[in-house]
Amino acid sequence: MKVKCIVLFCIITLFNKQTFGQSQNFAVANNIVLPKDSIIKTSLLSSLNTFLSLKNKPAKNNPTILKNDLLETSLLIDELKDIEKSNRYRDTNFYKGYLTNIIALDSVNFLVQLAYIGILDGEPLLRANFTIAARKKDSAFYFHSPLKENTADWSSQNIGNTKVYFNNCMDKAYVTSYLKMIEKYDRKLNAPVIPTAFYCTANFHEVMQLIGVDYKSDYVGFAHNSVTGRQVDSNIVVNGTLAPNVTKFDPHDLWHDRLHNVLSVAIINRPVDEGSAYLYGGSWGMSWKEILLKFKTFASANLTADWFTLYNESKNFADNAKYPLNVDFMINALLIEKIENEKGFSAVIELLSCGKKEKNNDNYFKALERITGITKENFNVRVSALISSIK
Repeated sequence: MKVKCIVLFCIITLFNKQTFGQSQNFAVANNIVLPKDSIIKTSLLSSLNTFLSLKNKPAKNNPTILKNDLLETSLLIDELKDIEKSNRYRDTNFYKGYLTNIIALDSVNFLVQLAYIGILDGEPLLRANFTIAARKKDSAFYFHSPLKENTADWSSQNIGNTKVYFNNCMDKAYVTSYLKMIEKYDRKLNAPVIPTAFYCTANFHEVMQLIGVDYKSDYVGFAHNSVTGRQVDSNIVVNGTLAPNVTKFDPHDLWHDRLHNVLSVAIINRPVDEGSAYLYGGSWGMSWKEILLKFKTFASANLTADWFTLYNESKNFADNAKYPLNVDFMINALLIEKIENEKGFSAVIELLSCGKKEKNNDNYFKALERITGITKENFNVRVSALISSIK
């Protein structure tokens, strides 16, 4: 207990309080080298306090972020949101912000480093470390992600509507196929065509460091992942999954990602969502044709199957396979194919957005009847006919 108290005392005394004319969002380390000019020091600390006080709001509403920096800084803002909050300890202000370093790159540009630390039973718990770029303009400071500075010597290449930034080597064919798949999905979804900045990195650690996150406990152990951001007229992706040593991207998961960009997950029916992903992207590395073949084999062995019951049970029809394939997903894939051919993709969107799965699937069957005339009562007959028509 005595050791814990000493640790806590040392942490507290390493920092002092500053007054910024508003609620304080961070403490300042006693050993930090602050700007010698008192006007610059006061302006920097006050502006940083304003930046952090508004970090839970959209980047576009933060007056300490310049318009030209909005896109990449939105990624950093997303990582800073609710950084003080701990769900585990049920405390909305468990982690405190500490200013640990200020680096003057020149008279205008600075790097600001922050740590977020909580104390539990006298032990410090680190939530995150950030490096944020600061730029002096007139009498104020503005803040942004260091992404552009960190990739200043990278190469770039335009592929369709996307500008790809890369370091060292890039598998152009691989990245192009990925972007072409996105283009195909977005066209089907009637998603708006928006210019995209796409940064191709080696892994998720590099992704985080590029945007200004030196460490975040949320991502411990993450090797490959990506972050995305959007403003009104542009998108940004810092991708840590397309490295040469990573297995190919999954069209199934990519379909989910693109669909969720245009439909809220709050209204998407999962079995329909999964069925559409089967149809347009396969599953578990299998193509749609391979899934279809497995299902035909299952259906042939179950000619008198009660499809209504199997649908509601989400029966696995690939018992001997490494990964499951579900009857409800498969039936929806077949229905979606039929609906799209007969009524267009807007009718598919209507079924997709019928609401989250309910225990009795009432919302699903109401939408299905409205779109196709298939009811709970005639489901077996209509679905059996649909399955029999598989070529």
